[in-house]
Amino acid sequence: IDEEHRFGVRQKELLKAMRAEVDVLTLTATPIPRTLSMAMEGLREFSIISTPPQKRLSIKTFVNNYSEGIIREAVLREFNRGGQVYFLHNDVDTILSMKEKLEKLIPEARIEIAHGQMRERELERVMHDFYQQKANILLCTTIIETGIDIPSANTIIMNRADMFGLAQLHQLRGRVGRSHHQAYAYLLIDPDRKISGHAQKRLEAIQLLEDLGAGYYLAIHDLEIRGAGELLGLNDHEALMEMKEELVDRFGVMPEQTQSLISFHDLRIYIQHLDIKKIDASDSTIQISFASDSKIDPLKLIKLLSNDKRCRMNGPDKIKIAVTIGDILERVKFIKDFLNKIFET
Repeated sequence: IDEEHRFGVRQKELLKAMRAEVDVLTLTATPIPRTLSMAMEGLREFSIISTPPQKRLSIKTFVNNYSEGIIREAVLREFNRGGQVYFLHNDVDTILSMKEKLEKLIPEARIEIAHGQMRERELERVMHDFYQQKANILLCTTIIETGIDIPSANTIIMNRADMFGLAQLHQLRGRVGRSHHQAYAYLLIDPDRKISGHAQKRLEAIQLLEDLGAGYYLAIHDLEIRGAGELLGLNDHEALMEMKEELVDRFGVMPEQTQSLISFHDLRIYIQHLDIKKIDASDSTIQISFASDSKIDPLKLIKLLSNDKRCRMNGPDKIKIAVTIGDILERVKFIKDFLNKIFET
């Protein structure tokens, strides 16, 4: 399955159901949070290809307020070296008026429009003309997100970039820089519209991680921003234990990965009412981040910090515990016991 991030869970399950026993290899520059979470929890094998093609350069990425000056400068810089430009405007209803604006702003441009509501033959003609360099700006929607490889197009301008997901931004940015030329990506946001906190984080991540092979690290950011979703569908400890019993009854002794998954989920259920924002647990350190209004018993916390030298505050809302626990199940048990000691009951 190529471009795995384009498929939903149901679609992938349908593909697997076509054969009783089938090996599945999925490829993507940006795994979705659920897939990445399963890989990190050991449920799926995972490998990274991080060697770029020879002479390939990383794409220079800029986040700016929408500005006609920036657009004209970026486009003319590309034209002056004989290149082409993608201008992404993901609204079919206003794409014609956007074309008129660009024609007034850049009279030198030869603009073609491409979007998913066009007739197949017309869309084919437009893409052929752009590939043959009969047009030098392709004004388009996210229809170009995958499968487009035009080496002479090395600048992309994305209008209202805050409306796209992190994987989308990375995939769209990847439409340029497909030769040895330096490529540029301009992510434009509306200065008169307040963007959400999540959108701000996405834009910061895509600008920060512009190196080749950054897709994995962007996916990690995406996982942190959006969360992994729910793998088991479950809400309470009793239902989880019932599932565990059923799995053992049907399939015998659980492998280590399944035990870990059940244990992780049990911890998620345990902390869902404790106002905990995040738990980072390695085999040598555990760090727990709390919400500002969490119901920690301050007296219990002070007593614990005084008595247990492994524990210390790491900022106003984080506790860091220096403890070596290699076994995942033991680590989860330690975290639950620790939280029991400091929360009001």
